[in-house]
Amino acid sequence: MLKKMASYSLVAMVIAFTILGLLAIWDVIAVEDVIRKILLSLFVIFIASVVVLFIFGVVIREDKH
Repeated sequence: MLKKMASYSLVAMVIAFTILGLLAIWDVIAVEDVIRKILLSLFVIFIASVVVLFIFGVVIREDKH
């Protein structure tokens, strides 16, 4: 279930970045602003996933003893 959701979200991200790239190539949008916003968004997602991984790995971890 988690792998399927991650796969679909990655496919959606690739499609979105492809559309943004094509719009930037055709000078429909200013690519500098878009790249900055994309990188900041990816940084926020990275920090959130690190926190979630910490919570699942340390706090909610099951003892298998």
